[in-house]
Parts: sequence; structure tokens; C-alpha cells
Amino acid sequence: MVDMILAAGMRTPTEVWEGIRSFFTNFEWIVIFEAILCAAIVFVVFRTLWENNAKRFIIVYILMIATMGVITLFSRRFTVMGFFIFFLLLSLFFLLLFNVEIRRHIWNAGKHRTAKTASTANSAKMTAVAARADVYVTGIVKAVQNLSKSDIGALIVLSNGNLPREILESGVMLNAQISSQLIEGIFIPKAPLHDGAMIIYGDKIQAAGCFLPLTERDFPKDYGTRHRAGIGITEVADVSTIIVSEETGIVSIVKHGEITRYVDSEGLKRFLKEYYWKEFNAEEKA
Repeated sequence: MVDMILAAGMRTPTEVWEGIRSFFTNFEWIVIFEAILCAAIVFVVFRTLWENNAKRFIIVYILMIATMGVITLFSRRFTVMGFFIFFLLLSLFFLLLFNVEIRRHIWNAGKHRTAKTASTANSAKMTAVAARADVYVTGIVKAVQNLSKSDIGALIVLSNGNLPREILESGVMLNAQISSQLIEGIFIPKAPLHDGAMIIYGDKIQAAGCFLPLTERDFPKDYGTRHRAGIGITEVADVSTIIVSEETGIVSIVKHGEITRYVDSEGLKRFLKEYYWKEFNAEEKA
């Protein structure tokens, strides 16, 4: 029996036990560092899969690591280094499946502290503005409806103060009070800023004519550059967008890369009120 195991390139139970005993007898402190590194990688993979509702992948991930561990333990052809390389490549594969979500999380985390510091200084002002949220919602809805009826294209980003400065600086800084007339005037065809995106942050039209990153996913042909930009920015930043189609006048909203089309005035009001509720509530708690 032992000869058959050796011929198959497998370790005997005695050799496995001796290997385990030797590991603890000849303990090296570098093992602690390796264990911490592996635990950190496993934690990141688990959290990424859990937060993206991919719990079945967690089971697959555990089974593949456990299977490779057993093979490494009993096989003479696999070394601990080989197992470690397999572990790293497997973890990288699962992380790459959700690279968009990870990129958005890292981007927003880097901007959160700056946005929170700015909001603390303006909390008193924003508390007063919160009572006037309905005015902003009404103005935006009115402008979007008029643009839609006239088949005038528009792209509006509802920011949380976390957009990179290079996006804001790609357009023209306005910091203007929200009004339906100003919104409509900016998107009038042949106006200097009509092709870019408008950035709304709280009670201000922060900038207009801004260029946004385009989504890399496949969408129907009737999704032009304006739609791809409106989707793309929500994939990498915690923002929402409102899109008016230039060809059809259809109003769409986008959150977390997911687009909802044929939005009516009531749906748009709910969408905007949710944004302002979160925005002003966050400012008051900051």
C-alpha cells in the first residue's frame, strides 16, 4: 500500500504528520507575517463578495483553497510556495470580477474625509437650505420636463461633493443658484456648455460643460455618448445622474451604474427628494 502511494507521488500519512510537526518545531517568525497577509487578502475577498451579493462565490473560493491545501499537504509535486502562488492568483481573479465596485469604493473613500471637513464648516448654512429643498426639486423637475418636451439633450450629475477636481475643472465653475431658467439656458443647442455635464451639489449648480468618464459596458446602440457618460460616472463615484435624450426626449436616471428609463415627473421628484434628504441629513450630522 505504501509503495502504491509513493509510486503515485503522494506523501504517506507518517510523512504528512512529520511535516506538520517539523513546521511547529522549526517555527519562523516570518510565518506570522505570511499568515497576517493571507488573512487580510481573505478578508478583502470575503467583504467584496459579500457586499456584491456573490455569496455563492465565497463557498467556491473556500472549497478551492481547501482542496489545493489538501493536495499540497499530501502531494510531493506541490510545494508551499506553489500553494501560496495559487492562493494569490485565485484571490486576484475573484477581485477582478468586481473591479468596478472596488474602484468606486476606493475613489469614494479617498474623497470622504475632504467632503466631511468642508461640510462641517457649512452645516449651519445647509440646515437652512434643507427647508428649501422643495424649491430646488421643483426647479430641476420643471427644467427637465421642458427640455424633454423640446427634445433637448441634457446630462445632470447630482454630486455629494466627492467628484475629482479634474472633472469639475474640465468644465466651467459656476457656483450659481439653482433655477429652471439657468438649467434650460445651459443646455440650449449650440450654447457653449450644452454638450457637457452639469454638476449640481446641494443648493448650487457647481459647474457645467464638464467631461465625464464613459462606461466600458455594452449597451444598445440608442445609448449615445451622453448616456454612456451618465452611466460611467456612477460606476466610479457615489453620484447619481439625470439624462434627457436629445433624439427622443426620454428622461432617464442612473444610480450605481443602473439606468432607469421613461421616468415621469413624479418619479423624478421622488428621486430628487431622496438625493436632497440624504445630502442635507448628512450635512446636519457632520
